[in-house]
Amino acid sequence: MPQAYTPGLRVTRHATLIKQRRLPLPGTVLVSVGDPVEGDREVARTDLPGKVTAINLVNRLSITAEELPDYVLKQVGDPIEAGEAIAETRPWIKWFKTTIESPITGTIDSISTVTGQILLREPPRPVVVNAFVDGTVVAVREGQGVDVETGGPYIQGIFGVGGETRGILKRVSSGPDEDLSADQIEQAEGCVLLCGRRIDLAAIERARKAGAVAIIGGCIEDEVLRAVLGYDIGVAITGTEAIGLTVIVTEGFGTISMATRTFDILSENDGRVCSVSGATQIRAGVQRPEVIFPTTTPHAAGSDSASVGLTEGAPLRGIRAPYFGKIGRVVALPSELHQVESGARVRVLEVEFDDGTRALVPRANIELIES
Repeated sequence: MPQAYTPGLRVTRHATLIKQRRLPLPGTVLVSVGDPVEGDREVARTDLPGKVTAINLVNRLSITAEELPDYVLKQVGDPIEAGEAIAETRPWIKWFKTTIESPITGTIDSISTVTGQILLREPPRPVVVNAFVDGTVVAVREGQGVDVETGGPYIQGIFGVGGETRGILKRVSSGPDEDLSADQIEQAEGCVLLCGRRIDLAAIERARKAGAVAIIGGCIEDEVLRAVLGYDIGVAITGTEAIGLTVIVTEGFGTISMATRTFDILSENDGRVCSVSGATQIRAGVQRPEVIFPTTTPHAAGSDSASVGLTEGAPLRGIRAPYFGKIGRVVALPSELHQVESGARVRVLEVEFDDGTRALVPRANIELIES
């Protein structure tokens, strides 16, 4: 039976996951298939080529490109220090001598007798990829990276900023309707803070100063996000923001309480180490922020049952007004098209929300919560 695609996010107590850990350039893999790994263990490394600086020596020395080899003091591959002479003239009167010094520390990358330029390259920058989660290496991609299998409670959020991090979950809100205030944040070094509803700017600043590595909440105001980042965020992928910690919201923007199920699962894991990523992409290749409570024996933790798709009883969330952010369950799936306010005739479903109210909602206006 054909089915229409319905977007969904996962909020589950038991998931088996395979995390792909890849290098940006070919490098060296440091583990083997079957190796148990912890989240902070290095599994692959490589070197990114250093920045190149070009110097036009023929103009600086007033010579021709063919004459360049007679004036350079270094050869290709030689190491150099910032301020060290790399080329000079040899006039009869030393007062007229011109010396060119290196602006960087690095190596001589090339000397061209065609363009008259010398290229200096800064030292390579090491890039290390860690496992991110506790688990087992199940595949090795030679020179590229590894696949790590893990299992345990798994929460996907709606939006996040900041990169990958790990810390101990610390619940600071008593319920999913409670905002996070700066006064609630005290001992937070290395912690992932859990609040119920809104994350405000003062709380983020206090969390950074207290050493927290991440905050998970239900919602955030657009102006707060703008103040934290220092600019308006676009539609590109997030996750590389250098803001001192990772911020994840599970519901969206505005004032929305965290879903009870989400808050309960996170609260059950208070005090456990979790892996957190704020990377989000809302266009093609959708990527959601995530919170994982990994174990090194994923099969013992259990695994998700297969997703049954859009069926009666399936949990869902409204993603457009007037039901944005509301949680409910599918009650019925009418086969006939219904006319909506815009005049369009679309497929709908009947939803019973957590407050007991029912409504016919266009199927495009909901997303499934895969549990």
